Amino acid sequence: MTVTQPETSGDVSKNTGKTGRTGKSAGKGPGASAAARRRRFDLRERPELVLVPGVFVVVVVLWEFALRPLGIDEYVLPRPSQIAAALQTQLSDPMFWTHFQVTLQEALVGYVIGVAAALLLGTAISQIRLVERTFMPYIVAFQTVPKVALAPLFVVWFGFGMTSKIVMAAVIAFFPMLVNVVEGLRSADADRIQMLKVFGAGRFQVFRMVRLPSALPFIFAGLDIGIVFAVLGAVVGEFIGAKEGLGYLLLQTNYNFDIAGMFAVLIVLSVVGLLAHMLIRLLQRKIAFWAEENQVIAS
Repeated sequence: MTVTQPETSGDVSKNTGKTGRTGKSAGKGPGASAAARRRRFDLRERPELVLVPGVFVVVVVLWEFALRPLGIDEYVLPRPSQIAAALQTQLSDPMFWTHFQVTLQEALVGYVIGVAAALLLGTAISQIRLVERTFMPYIVAFQTVPKVALAPLFVVWFGFGMTSKIVMAAVIAFFPMLVNVVEGLRSADADRIQMLKVFGAGRFQVFRMVRLPSALPFIFAGLDIGIVFAVLGAVVGEFIGAKEGLGYLLLQTNYNFDIAGMFAVLIVLSVVGLLAHMLIRLLQRKIAFWAEENQVIAS
């Protein structure tokens, strides 16, 4: 009969040491290496994740420290640290948020009006030949007019209040939306339309099942461009004549030669446009998820 000898303390310590080393190596096992490979793969597939913040940091650092050696006066081009201080001052001022609310309201209301009008007219133009032949010459002629040049007329017609800025935002947002709606509804596959007609589908069914889904990527492209243009229209209208709004605040900082304050307001406008763009893109990925960006016109 074989008798198993108990482990000695030396053997136990050796086994314990092996176990400890095994535990340490387990922490560096397949899971950790797979996560590292995924991170490397993400960076290879999307280098902009590093390049975008990297370029921002480089530009800000060069801007901050290169102005004085280049002999550029700070009252002409303030340093990023001065702009950050001015932005903090603006954000802590209740009057700034009053101006912000006015501009945001003007842009959103004008955007909704411009988009609704473009959807209705674009659908009619793409579906009814008589409407296209009647209204397209006027639309093309009006499109050639610089929209910014209409701002003084709108101020004269609708006054210095919010109405003139809403009209300006609606007009500027209207045309990119109209172009995308018309092109999108006309981009439907003719074979699919013919197949539905063979099976007895009516005009509304063809529109709902083929034309509208085909137009959705184009519509979202128009929505994306339109929201940025609506903010631009509201600010331009405030430049011409207003008593409040971010455009009015820009003029005030310009009169006071507060260049850092002007940069602060511009940063806020840029953030608003960027957030609106991201929201439209998110909605597009949720609703028109089959669309590819390179298949869509944007103007």
